[in-house]
Amino acid sequence: MTPLLPSTAANDLLSTCAIATTPAALQILTPFCTATRTVLWVPSALQANAEQFQPTGLQVQTYEGSLREVVAQSWGTHQAFVFALATGAVVRLIAPLLNNKATDPAVVVVDEAGKFVISLCGGHQGGADRLTQSVATHLTATPVLTGAANHQGLPGIDVLGAPFGWQRGTGRWTEVSAAIARGEPVQVIQETGSTLWQTALPESHPFQFGWTEPTANSSDNRPDPQARIWISPIERKFSDVGQPKVQWHPRVLWVGVGCERGSSRQLIEGAVAQVCRTNHLSLEAIAGVATVTLKADEPGLVDLCQAKGWPLRCFPPEQLKAVPVPTPSEVVEQAVGTPSVAEAAAILAAARIPGFSATALSDSSSSNGLEDAQRLRVTKQVIRQEGEAGAVTVAIAQAPQEYTNRIGALWLVGTGPGNLNQITPAAKDAINQADAVIGYSLYIDLIRPLLRPGQIVEALPITQERQRAERAIALAQWGLTVAVVSSGDCGIYGMAGLVLEMLKEQGWDGEAPAVEVFPGISALQSAASRVGAPLMHDFCAISLSDLLTPWEVIQQRLRAAAQADFVVALYNPKSKTRTHQIEVAQQIFLQHRAPDTPVALIQSAFRPEEQVQVSTLSALLEHPIDMLTTVLIGNQSTFAHKGWMITPRGYLGQMGK
Repeated sequence: MTPLLPSTAANDLLSTCAIATTPAALQILTPFCTATRTVLWVPSALQANAEQFQPTGLQVQTYEGSLREVVAQSWGTHQAFVFALATGAVVRLIAPLLNNKATDPAVVVVDEAGKFVISLCGGHQGGADRLTQSVATHLTATPVLTGAANHQGLPGIDVLGAPFGWQRGTGRWTEVSAAIARGEPVQVIQETGSTLWQTALPESHPFQFGWTEPTANSSDNRPDPQARIWISPIERKFSDVGQPKVQWHPRVLWVGVGCERGSSRQLIEGAVAQVCRTNHLSLEAIAGVATVTLKADEPGLVDLCQAKGWPLRCFPPEQLKAVPVPTPSEVVEQAVGTPSVAEAAAILAAARIPGFSATALSDSSSSNGLEDAQRLRVTKQVIRQEGEAGAVTVAIAQAPQEYTNRIGALWLVGTGPGNLNQITPAAKDAINQADAVIGYSLYIDLIRPLLRPGQIVEALPITQERQRAERAIALAQWGLTVAVVSSGDCGIYGMAGLVLEMLKEQGWDGEAPAVEVFPGISALQSAASRVGAPLMHDFCAISLSDLLTPWEVIQQRLRAAAQADFVVALYNPKSKTRTHQIEVAQQIFLQHRAPDTPVALIQSAFRPEEQVQVSTLSALLEHPIDMLTTVLIGNQSTFAHKGWMITPRGYLGQMGK
């Protein structure tokens, strides 16, 4: 899985440091550390104890001296700490190191019995709340989250835009967060950026969207807001008194730059800052820089982009020349082959967002001339600076969608039969940690207790598998981490195959978005477990749904499986409109197997409405069958005993020889 913690500007920071000081603590933290490849720090005295866990893949780092010194030395080099230690001891260890919640690492504490995981410090901005949930999942423990936002089902206002790459601006964050915690109305003015976060809010949220103000003649009886949140590329100055305000800056501004050869980084950086300042735009809202291909290796420009983490997008002159701009220049055209560099490059960059799919995320990416001109927020400005050689031309365009600066991920998750106890810890963790969760509405309802506040959750009907895959891929290409859930195993009649097929069609390079598959207990496994051991010998699975497979092909497979004496699991045996397939399947098997061949019908395995029936091949159609039923047909050796269905592997026969 990708890192559980929010991205940080200090990319050299290590992710998580787990610390155990006793043999019991070592054993408690091992499941989490091995599953997430987190290094576990132990005192040198525990090295021998740790070696016994090496076959599990546990990575161990020993330390000498006092734990206080080790924590102090590691405080500035790690994003998070997980202690299996008494809470009081951890408080005393970290108290002298705490500085600011915006920069301090996350601190999570596991009690010495491994029953509770506590988010101690850095719950929101540090990522401790999410890390706590992850640790608790792997340890089968109870997460303890004390922040008010968690109990209200709300995302922390100070991490609201993190999934979308928004940058936190100035403001009185603590006071706004306190107003939300008290349940007071908070006004949200969102001028740019994704509104997906709004779809994840509970019905009882305290936010008031837009500028609407109650008046004497208005039917709007909303109470006056007690705080305000701006989501905008504009840099606003807030007062230290009165209503508290904060601002998020989605990265929607693309800066077009033209410059004379040899212009220094200082000149270019100063020019960009000056233009933003003059137009009240935040530097934090800059998505990237665009220019002509002739400037792709301009040292000052390249150096600035690398230092700021801004992508540099370069366009050939003939492409720039085709873009209508407000202020073309014949001089520029004679020099580089296009009448505009800064304006045209900014417009093109804003219209072509990396990873942005217009059809899946928005319908506002048309690039005709009129709309291109409307995207231009600042026309070109020529900047010179005393003492600096050269000149810089700057223009700024605004994109319809923010640039996340993240490599997205697709997590293809199997949720098993539907009971939360039957989902693997890794799958639970993936569901909980993902930015977005997409799946069939029934499956989303079954995993709802695993979801966390602020997650984007999209449930689509059962027949919209392709739409689910398209949506998941679009969000992942944009930069989100998306969990696509399937019942059973996602790779067995699930969404994994469709998602990978569609990625291939789109020219996927195998790396971005990153893909990881989380297996689940398949329907045939869960069904078999309810009736004993019917799959002890060779078996196969066949779906009777002819929605995607021709019925002639399905019949061919049924005949082959029946003739080969496989134990067979039938998926999708019958629906309201498709009733004859199971009848034909019975007839085919009766041609090759005895009428009294054991058959099991398991409906909604492990769910409250579960129904289990062990019958025979001849009596198969006498029992209720629907799309939630898995039918297991035994082979010639399968027998029933006291309500159990058993297919002998042959061990007793071998032992008798």
